[in-house]
Amino acid sequence: MYYIYAIKSKEKNYIYVGLTNNPQRRIKEHNYKKEKTTLRYAPFKVIFIEKFRTRIEARKREKYLKSGVGKEYLRLL
Repeated sequence: MYYIYAIKSKEKNYIYVGLTNNPQRRIKEHNYKKEKTTLRYAPFKVIFIEKFRTRIEARKREKYLKSGVGKEYLRLL
């Protein structure tokens, strides 16, 4: 299974969308500042997780959520 997740910085106006096969581990990595791209935005709270059977399906959804329309949808959650 593959997961799309969205996390929001608790301190700054920043939303990160990612794809993984282990969301708990991946979100922990973001919060423990082990990920270079999100390092300065930690700590995070989870705002969205969605499950997919294939990586291709998950990647399509990830692309949408990273778009302007997708980010706006996430901001409204």
